[in-house]
Amino acid sequence: MTFPLLVGLLLASSASVAAPPAPSSPIQPQGLQFAQVTFHSRVVVRIEAARVPTITTWVEKKGPHCINLSDIQGTAVIVANSVDIALRGSDRTRMRFQRSCPGLDYYSGFYVVPNKDGKICAGRDIVRDRAGGECAIDKFRKLVPAK
Repeated sequence: MTFPLLVGLLLASSASVAAPPAPSSPIQPQGLQFAQVTFHSRVVVRIEAARVPTITTWVEKKGPHCINLSDIQGTAVIVANSVDIALRGSDRTRMRFQRSCPGLDYYSGFYVVPNKDGKICAGRDIVRDRAGGECAIDKFRKLVPAK
């Protein structure tokens, strides 16, 4: 069966059943059911983090309020209440939490639910460890090598 013929048959059959019967007609189409399907999607970004020894000594400076999720190249858990983030362009930022977040160290990774702006911001967003714990982001600090 060719495609135009198949489309023609589908259109003809839908035209014949799409019209409702006249109100005075007692005949109703049997076996027809109409349904509506709605799809909802949710994106969760999983970010791997590992406990690694640091060779360079870093000094914290004033950092940004938000960072783009697309700029994250890698992460490392150095202490229990923060995660060091390697960004594109060889910049480093430390994400500090409002309290200790031990699940990040044990499970070596976390999840972030991105907002419409594609950024993760201090005071607004939280990260979830792989065990389901939540850690609120307190601030970001820019890391520069110690001299």
